[in-house]
Amino acid sequence: MRSLPAERWSLAGQTVLLTGASHGIGLACARELFAFGAHLLLVAREHDALEQAAEELRSLDRDRVVLSFSADLASPEQRLELIDWLNDLGEAIHVFVHAVGANLTRPVLDFTEAEWRSLFEINLFSGFELSRLLHPWLSRHPASAIVFIGSVAGLTHVRTGAPYGVAKAGLHQLVRNLACEWASDGIRVNAVAPWYTRTRRTASALSDPDYREEVLARTPLGRIAEPEEIASLVAFLCLPAASYITGQIIAVDGGFSAYGF
Repeated sequence: MRSLPAERWSLAGQTVLLTGASHGIGLACARELFAFGAHLLLVAREHDALEQAAEELRSLDRDRVVLSFSADLASPEQRLELIDWLNDLGEAIHVFVHAVGANLTRPVLDFTEAEWRSLFEINLFSGFELSRLLHPWLSRHPASAIVFIGSVAGLTHVRTGAPYGVAKAGLHQLVRNLACEWASDGIRVNAVAPWYTRTRRTASALSDPDYREEVLARTPLGRIAEPEEIASLVAFLCLPAASYITGQIIAVDGGFSAYGF
């Protein structure tokens, strides 16, 4: 039986595990997913900011599940601690949104091995390993979803540093592979690839007026994205309304990746 339009545009009764939830795009995703009716399991490194975000959402609907767990997902050990927490909770997980990320902007020859390996750990390996660990939860349901926050840096060269771009490109390819491998398990897998978005991480670069002007000159819409504009696409990809979309990397970039001149 075909679902009603209202059901296709709702996450009511579904539980979302959301990483990177305390700031920026991740926090915007938490607010957007909550607005669509989801229960939330929130993860981030900064305990106080994470708990503040969780309490903000709890105050809107005390009947909804909003739980938080502090972890640095660049750490394999803390990834396993997260899984132990989920096992102890016994909650169903219908959707996994992975919004963690970090970067160092410098030329390739200036990176130490420890630095570039740490960027691969948080930007690529954490998503790879958590997807594998969460597969048993997601595959229990007939229609689950994974959404990664990728980057236009994984689509083309931008001045954000090669390790970040390579890691995000790897994440994009992971999307394609998992979408094909796990379709029979009822799991859709997609990624959203933002361009410059107004967050703590971009504030330093965009505070340089000359650099900001260059960014805007290469962006047809002529402005910096707001985190909510990324979160709206993330939420759509989680919804039943997006049930035939999988294996896609969708740029939310104000036209940047289409601008060839």
